[in-house]
Amino acid sequence: MANILRRTFASAAPSTVKIGLIPADGIGKEVIPAARTVLEALNDGPKFDFVNLDAGFEHFQKTGTALPEETLDILKNECNGALFGAVSSPSHKVAGYSSPIVGLRKKLDLYANVRPVASVKSPAFPNQRELDMLIIRENTECLYIKSEREEVDPKTGLKVAWADRKITEYASKRAGTMAFNMALTRQKLREQKPLDKRFWKKNPRVTIVHKSNVMSVTDGLWRETVRAVKEQNPDKYSAVDMEEQLVDSMVYRMFREPEAFDVVVAPNLYGDIISDGAAALVGSLGVVPSANVGDNFVVGEPVHGSAPDIAGKGIANPIAAIRSAGLLLEHLGYTQQALRMYDAVDAVLAEGKVLTPDLGGKSSTTDVVNAVLKNL
Repeated sequence: MANILRRTFASAAPSTVKIGLIPADGIGKEVIPAARTVLEALNDGPKFDFVNLDAGFEHFQKTGTALPEETLDILKNECNGALFGAVSSPSHKVAGYSSPIVGLRKKLDLYANVRPVASVKSPAFPNQRELDMLIIRENTECLYIKSEREEVDPKTGLKVAWADRKITEYASKRAGTMAFNMALTRQKLREQKPLDKRFWKKNPRVTIVHKSNVMSVTDGLWRETVRAVKEQNPDKYSAVDMEEQLVDSMVYRMFREPEAFDVVVAPNLYGDIISDGAAALVGSLGVVPSANVGDNFVVGEPVHGSAPDIAGKGIANPIAAIRSAGLLLEHLGYTQQALRMYDAVDAVLAEGKVLTPDLGGKSSTTDVVNAVLKNL
């Protein structure tokens, strides 16, 4: 994995880094400690100070609060960044409950979810397609504002459920700007290699995902605003190609020709669906990291869920969490240490001998962590 965040966000690297650890639910309690172990094994990085923080549906069941104010206060006032594990949000309505990760994104203004999805050549995955895609998901709006209501239709006497969708020019511009900036920084990385050694040999490209042929007002505003980032800055982004893709055809093309995409930017719901789908192209949700990014704070978060069916069995894949910790390090200015983590993980995948069951192997979480440590 190429370094993703530092060139856009990091200032001077702090010598001591305080990281909030929020395992939350399910396998989050297994993969976040695994990521911590790898961070602690870096002998040339910062001094780490970890603080364990509460959140999650299980915490809500015990206390009536999914995201305690104490957790937010410590993150805002004491921490340089955080790692979030997974949350077991129920699929049915629970009075008083709201997803803590959605709350974190809003309260810390983490307006973009950055999800790199890249293949690693390995004999364990002989049919894997090559790809190196970066998905930028707007993180604060769309249908995820959770403005819903239920009524009774007076004509039929049956229930009707409504959900409001919010798209603003402000949030769309921020996500679009990040996408175009990251397209430029990815290209600078590529240019450090000879052309024949690069996976992507074309101009950098941003693909804008929408459905404005149906939702012409909300998706129309999204489309126009993201396009305007390039159109109003022709000198800065002249080297970046721009294309559009309807969300349904985006899914089709992504599975047919994943190598056709460089940077993809999408509203919240579409980005959530696309990025989870893209994980299937590289073997498992268990290997795909993400970073919830704001101007002043980042929360690393593995893409996978809480996986209650395997929680406590010691077989959860820690790779997504380890890579998410790498993204966090990049933001903090420790690029070389992040690259070491990425290279160690890639070496384990390339060898294909120490793999958890989600990747077709029989290894445990601890086995994978030890293999990563060996390759550090």
